[in-house]
Amino acid sequence: MKVFMIFFAAILVNNFVLQKFLGICPFLGVTKKIDTAAGMTMAVIFVMMLASIITWLLNGLLVALGIGFLTTIVFILVIAVLVQFVEIFLKKSSPALYQALGIYLPLITTNCAILGLALINVQSNYSLLETVFNSLGAGVGYGMSMILFAGIREQMDLAEIPEPFKGFSGALVTAGLMSMAFMGFNGMIKL
Repeated sequence: MKVFMIFFAAILVNNFVLQKFLGICPFLGVTKKIDTAAGMTMAVIFVMMLASIITWLLNGLLVALGIGFLTTIVFILVIAVLVQFVEIFLKKSSPALYQALGIYLPLITTNCAILGLALINVQSNYSLLETVFNSLGAGVGYGMSMILFAGIREQMDLAEIPEPFKGFSGALVTAGLMSMAFMGFNGMIKL
C-alpha cells in the first residue's frame, strides 16, 4: 500500500517540475510540440528508472566501503552513461526525434530532476521497491506535466492572444498557472 502512495505522491503532490521546480530546462525548451515532449518524456523516464535502481545499488556499496562522500559524483557518472546509451539508441532508431530534441537530449545528463530523484531516493531510505515506484511516479509526473504543457503551448500558438503573452512570456505565465494548480494537491497524500 505504501508503494502506491509513494507512486501517486510522486506524480501529483511531489511533481518534479511543477512542485519541486527540477528539470525546468527541457520543460521550457522541448514543449513546443507534443511529439517532442513525448519523446523527451520516454527518454527521461527510462533514464530515471535505470539511474535510480543503479544508484540505489551503488549507494549501498559506497556506504559499505566508507566512501559515501563520492555519492554525487558516482550518481552523475551513472546518469551520463545512461544518457549516452539513450542518445545512441535514438540516433539509430529515430533520427527525426533525435534531431527534434537537439541539445536537450544530452542535457538530460545535467537534468537536476534525475540527479535529484536519485538523491531523494537515497536520503529517504527507500527500499529498492519503493525506489522503483517513486522513480516511476516521478517519471510519469514529469511526463504528464511536459505533455500537458506542450498541448497548451500548441493551442496558444493557434489562439489569438495579446502580443505581450505570445511566445516565451506566455509560456512562463502558463507554467506558473500550472504550478499553482498542482499546489492544490498538497496535503492530499501524507507519507
